[in-house]
Amino acid sequence: MSVLVRRGTPADVPVIVEFNRRLAEETENKTLDPEVLTRGVLATMTDPHKGPYFVAEEAGEVLGQLQITFEWSDWRNGWMWWIQGVYVRADARRRGILRALYDHVYQAARADPEVIALRLYVERDNHRAQQTYERLGMARTGYLVFERCPL
Repeated sequence: MSVLVRRGTPADVPVIVEFNRRLAEETENKTLDPEVLTRGVLATMTDPHKGPYFVAEEAGEVLGQLQITFEWSDWRNGWMWWIQGVYVRADARRRGILRALYDHVYQAARADPEVIALRLYVERDNHRAQQTYERLGMARTGYLVFERCPL
């Protein structure tokens, strides 16, 4: 069966919330507040500046997701799209779902002359994900991510 990648809609909010919950649990052993998470996902549906979700579906069933957020680079005079919230349902892994999502976003980025890069961050110990991203053509950078959270 063919995988369809499309922009997420408000009807997808429950599955995106569930996938984000699973993502946090599986990759960081974190439990997210479902109310805060739901409000956060809903906010992306009403404000295009917060970054769209893309979902991959097969026979009308959502199997994976990916979100894009945006960073302007004055050094490069262009947009960097950050890939985040990547999740593929466990029973759908190793079937090309992530590749379909990535290829969709990659082609959209290449079609926009203002987009200069795709970036993402991955947990330091998630070697499987790192290998997957390298197979997609992404390369490690020399940057480390620092944060102050909560503020």
